[in-house]
Amino acid sequence: MKKLIWSFVFMLSFLLLPFTATHAASHEQQLVKEIKEVINNTYVGTIDGDLKSATSISEIISMLDPYSTYFTEQEFEDYMNSINLATIGIGVVIEEHKDGILIKDVIEGSGAFEADVQAGDIIIAINGKSIAGSSIQEASSLLLGNEDTQVKITLKHNDETTSTKTITRKKFALPNVQSELLFGNVGYIAMTSFSEDGAQLVKKALLDLRQRGATSFILDLQNNGGGYVTTAEELTGLFPSAKVAYLLEEAHGIYTIPAAHQDAKFPTNTRILVNRYSASASEMLAASLQDQKAAILYGETTYGKGAMQGFYTLQDGSYLKLTVGKFTGPDQKTIHEVGVKPNIQTTAAPIFQAHFDALKEQYSKYKKLSNVKNSTNTQKLTIKIPASLTSQIAKGHIQLVALGANEVSASAKVTGNSIIVTPTNPLSLDQEYMLFIHPNAHSKVQKGYYQHIKITS
Repeated sequence: MKKLIWSFVFMLSFLLLPFTATHAASHEQQLVKEIKEVINNTYVGTIDGDLKSATSISEIISMLDPYSTYFTEQEFEDYMNSINLATIGIGVVIEEHKDGILIKDVIEGSGAFEADVQAGDIIIAINGKSIAGSSIQEASSLLLGNEDTQVKITLKHNDETTSTKTITRKKFALPNVQSELLFGNVGYIAMTSFSEDGAQLVKKALLDLRQRGATSFILDLQNNGGGYVTTAEELTGLFPSAKVAYLLEEAHGIYTIPAAHQDAKFPTNTRILVNRYSASASEMLAASLQDQKAAILYGETTYGKGAMQGFYTLQDGSYLKLTVGKFTGPDQKTIHEVGVKPNIQTTAAPIFQAHFDALKEQYSKYKKLSNVKNSTNTQKLTIKIPASLTSQIAKGHIQLVALGANEVSASAKVTGNSIIVTPTNPLSLDQEYMLFIHPNAHSKVQKGYYQHIKITS
């Protein structure tokens, strides 16, 4: 028996594959005995029933917490692939389209990549059958399949021409880390899963954004259900004042697990986004950074999975995922079934407040015009300004920014004691904006001003 790795993901539902014939019953009884031994030695949690009298794997699993389960070899492989966002198919990111399925992105190294499929192409038929009106789920079921099998797709290109390609299905991984440079040189990094290479991907995004001019950062862990604990340890090491990754409470004691050393660091004013679906390793990182004042948490209280699972290989190559401990941040505040409460709780998307605060920090000498303004008008914004400013504002120095994104193309004019801002395209409902009035060395305006605006439906 060998303990492999720690895991921090939501438990997926799998059907246990039943054995048949007489020897299968004997084989299961051997597994039952082996599983009981592992549980007695390492399980941390309540056993709801009489473990000694249990005669089947399913009966044992039903006595344990929701995060402990049993996997066949194939189920275990599928489970680990889900953490690493890996699957087998042609290697495209898709969305529904009236003509079929639009290809949003092509994964480098995939079968589609090698066949020179391009983002923007529309799949209009699969294996000769039209998919117009098909859902993503229906199309995916046709594009996915066994490794090294082939599928024929018909594409419509941007120039309205069509072509048919035969593509070999290969294992590929969906992008786990995405990044963007937001207005004000704010680097935004979103992480979907704590995959095995997750910390390396975040580090690369950090360095790339810094090279592009980023001076502050937002790390988005919303809807991130966790993954490898080693990834959490490595991510914690990217924050300069975080020396401890987590505290682990096992059956025989409490242990301090240090953050992994990293040669690149986020700044101390980095903002972390979490929500009710941020779980497990996401909560570990959030709690650790919060306790050590290494970052600022925004959003809503996290899921509350502070239990740690270990994977154990069994004699027949199957696996047991078992809760073996509970973790907390350095301050030992309970996470399990409680969650991590952010420093700044938000009701709207936390990216709005995090980006607003980053910009307010950057433009620290600017004065607020008034409290947050709510507007239902997507075509025009009217902002009241002090009478003393109306004759001082220079054209071209009024700027509208979509929070969580970049500058919005708009024109502005001063009418009476108001600024009338007209965007080139309608503003988005339930989006937040920030209006800047920048000082101009060639005018009388010596101070900058800002206004926080919410567009409500």
